[in-house]
Amino acid sequence: MQFELIPIPEDTSVFRLKFTSEHCRNLFDMWDTYYKAIGYHAPWVGYLALKDGVPVGSGAFTGRPVDGEVEVSYWAFQEFEGQGLGTDICKELVRLALLHDPKLKVFAKTMPQENASTNILRKNGFEYAGEVEDHEIGKAWKWVYRP
Repeated sequence: MQFELIPIPEDTSVFRLKFTSEHCRNLFDMWDTYYKAIGYHAPWVGYLALKDGVPVGSGAFTGRPVDGEVEVSYWAFQEFEGQGLGTDICKELVRLALLHDPKLKVFAKTMPQENASTNILRKNGFEYAGEVEDHEIGKAWKWVYRP
């Protein structure tokens, strides 16, 4: 199995020709909007997750690092859930962040309950760091990577 994350470019038109699933179209629509709002600042962008060349999910940095911290987000497309892909995507995002700046504090937020995402974070060396407010989900749990 070959797993890789490839950056979603600022101009998604070429990706749209190559990756035509509904999941990918929705993902590219989201990133077109998001890049317009926050800008395109590689490597702090969205990524398409591929397994043997097939799109299986996505990962992202939610923006550039702020005050020495960067947030990661990850998900597998519904038909690929439960295969460990979220764990792989999260692991690769942490690797990319620390490769770019080893001093960064990498964090993630989850719904304030035990779920698949909290398991993924624990498997990747994250520890619960308390409750925070999130602009999308409201009350959330913050997780910090501790190698």
